[in-house]
Amino acid sequence: METMNGQLNRKLRMALVGGGQGSFIGRVHSIAACLDNRAELVAGALSSNPEKAKASAPAYDIKPDRAYGSIEELVEKELALPEDQRIDFVSIATPNFTHFPIAKTAVEAGFNVICDKPMTFDLAQAEELKTLVEKSGVVFAVSHNYTGYPLVRMAREMILSGELGEIQAVRSNYIQGWLRSRLEEEEQKQAAWRTDPAKSGAAGAFGDIATHAYNLGRYMTGLLPEEISCNLKIFAPGRQLDDYGHAVIRFQNGALGTVTASQISHGRENDLFIEVDGTKGALAWRQEEPNQMVIRRNGQPHSLYTRDPNAPFMNEMGAAACRLPAGHPEAFFEAFANIYRGAFDAMINRITGQPFEPKNTIYPNVYDGVEGMFFIQQSVASSHENGAWLPFQCDSARS
Repeated sequence: METMNGQLNRKLRMALVGGGQGSFIGRVHSIAACLDNRAELVAGALSSNPEKAKASAPAYDIKPDRAYGSIEELVEKELALPEDQRIDFVSIATPNFTHFPIAKTAVEAGFNVICDKPMTFDLAQAEELKTLVEKSGVVFAVSHNYTGYPLVRMAREMILSGELGEIQAVRSNYIQGWLRSRLEEEEQKQAAWRTDPAKSGAAGAFGDIATHAYNLGRYMTGLLPEEISCNLKIFAPGRQLDDYGHAVIRFQNGALGTVTASQISHGRENDLFIEVDGTKGALAWRQEEPNQMVIRRNGQPHSLYTRDPNAPFMNEMGAAACRLPAGHPEAFFEAFANIYRGAFDAMINRITGQPFEPKNTIYPNVYDGVEGMFFIQQSVASSHENGAWLPFQCDSARS
């Protein structure tokens, strides 16, 4: 018996799409999903090249008969298996332009999905996917993994409970330097597809990393956007998509936000950092030093919060995202696993016939994915109009 008293008496069964030989993010997905021993990777379509897909399977301990050559084969053969053997969810770790057809195929088959960001190639695909998810009732998560850090979740609870007062300004930045030169001309795989409009979409750096910066601000503050003005720039001669950009966002409560993204800043790696200003205090958090957060209040000493699940200053949301005692750094894999953990709770509810919240979730969901695509579309459109203010009210936005 798989279920008893609303509980699932087994691990969730995972299929990975993408993540073949040479992949970074596919391996991250597999490790994060299995970190808490709540899931096992049993199937995959690891590459668009069927031979490479088969050859990549042993590295994930996927048996030959469940190493598929395409998402279509995966879905067809998994549905043919007895229900107590087939997969529960599909993780998508492929370039942007493939997300929609893979996700659509999985969702229409009734499988839960965890998808890399940005969720789709364009907004129209995102809206269609949202409709399909609503119709099917599957669990759908988007791997904006930075929302899984304990101190990010602690900050979210502090802000939403009013500890910083009314939020008036948000500055969110993601600064890299790896595309300072034209790596795409050197057949560097990651650079090649990220700078190709046919594979990446309408934006380069803004689609790749500004989406993370924007999502982080929305997740931490809950502020709803109203208008956006954006300037995007290509600094590497001959490149087809932006490698630097800056957006200003007017929020519905009157607050202002900025999002800056760069992939041409010398010496910068994955420097995602955010500052939030409220009427009662301000906070700052940096992804490359994720176990520390600074709180500032005028007239008081600056407070350095560390990730300590047993400390009285750690709120419930922050402590719940921790796995280790204070002083043992938790970082990228654990944060990524927290996205999976939240999605797993919803998946188990679905499997056991219990209701689950689809929109205002602890993990980024399909509605966040739609909003991310709207952010990209309006940023690019505003930049084409020399930074014109454009409407940015997303009906699908989480509250």
